[in-house]
Amino acid sequence: MTSTDKNRRLGRGLSALLGEVETEDYAAPDSGDAPASAPRSRDGVRTLPIELIRPNPDQPRKTITESELEALSESIAEKGVVQPILVRPVKGEDEAYEIVAGERRWRAAQKARLHDIPALVRELTDRETLEIGIVENVQRSDLNPVEEAHAYRQLIDRFGHTQDDVARAVSKSRSHVANMMRLLALPEAVLTSLASGEISTGHARAIATAPDPEALLRIIVEKGLSVRETERLARDAQSGKAADSKPGKTPKPGDKDADTRALESDVTARLGLSVDIRHGSKGGEIRVQYKTLEQLDDVCRRLSGNRTA
Repeated sequence: MTSTDKNRRLGRGLSALLGEVETEDYAAPDSGDAPASAPRSRDGVRTLPIELIRPNPDQPRKTITESELEALSESIAEKGVVQPILVRPVKGEDEAYEIVAGERRWRAAQKARLHDIPALVRELTDRETLEIGIVENVQRSDLNPVEEAHAYRQLIDRFGHTQDDVARAVSKSRSHVANMMRLLALPEAVLTSLASGEISTGHARAIATAPDPEALLRIIVEKGLSVRETERLARDAQSGKAADSKPGKTPKPGDKDADTRALESDVTARLGLSVDIRHGSKGGEIRVQYKTLEQLDDVCRRLSGNRTA
């Protein structure tokens, strides 16, 4: 299977499965085999008893807050479940289904004391189930930064997708995917704070290359530092300055934030040449350093989209 084929399947997401498929493309069992408790409507959506449905143990989203469920439960109690969940039959069990997408709606429906829920039943492999769950959650921004980074890592390590494949499927830039995955190299204590919202992604990126990220984490939380202050703290730590130096100093105009440095690293890796990105309030410039005319020719070919010339 080519990279294009993999990405096409990966990128179909829920729009194809929930809204844009034709009724005849519906892959559930024939209506004659459907249990009486699970009627099928013209658009292929069934009404399933909630007790026949179970969560997916590989669900990429691990954290669902009680406040989220409470708000959604109130909405469902008033308006019902507007969008059906996506499930697949459990192999070897009669009338049992596993959630592919929509666990939060399922849990909220239980809190609202509903006895059944609209669902689209599809025959999906373990691979498709995980891929769809990841793409749906990322596109809906339902994952915290650590869950999102782990999701990208799963798609790449388990299924052989490239960063470009993943970026197109979840409608993000390749640099965003790369930057999020770099966060996984941080110590567990930092990842825990990031997942809980105690620090932001900007904070985590700023201390990612520091000699002791955990030590900086304690200072950030204790003093309530901003991302800019954290970046200065990380630079001081890398240069050997005292970690408790005043964090409120305004960065110099030429200072680069963590995102710019990460983007420089990403472009440098792709070109194989040193790249310097300079950004200001009125725009900026990208400088690519080359040593030979052959390297310059290669850059020109890449920019023109001709790699064989």
